[in-house]
This record gives sequence, structure tokens and C-alpha cells, in this order.
Amino acid sequence: MPKRTQGVLKALGLRHRMTTVFYPVTPEVAGQIMRVKELVSVEEVDRPLSKEELKAERRPDPGFWLEKAAPR
Repeated sequence: MPKRTQGVLKALGLRHRMTTVFYPVTPEVAGQIMRVKELVSVEEVDRPLSKEELKAERRPDPGFWLEKAAPR
């Protein structure tokens, strides 16, 4: 990536892949996002999520439900 793009990503706090950051909606942040729009995914949320909430959100669906343990 060009140095300018790398600088914008670092300024946004995106130093590693799959990083999540929360920023208030401002023209400055919107301008930075527009410079790297093809590299990031943006969504508006009501409040910043905690580390535990982010981890739970990323956890994949196990594909099954345990209704009752099998008798031994």
C-alpha cells in the first residue's frame, strides 16, 4: 500500500487486520474513511462495544444446539 494509505489506517487506529475501532461521527473521521473506503467496513452503532461483546459477536454459530445431555 502507498505510505499515505498506511498513514491514514494508522491514524484511524487500524494497525492489524480485523481490528475494530469506534469513533464519533465527525467530518474529519468521515474524510479519513473515504480515503480508505475500499479497505474498511463501516457501520453506525449506538454505543461502543466492550471487548467481551466484540468477542461474542465474532464467535461463529456452532451449528447445533444442546437441548438435553444424553444419559450415561
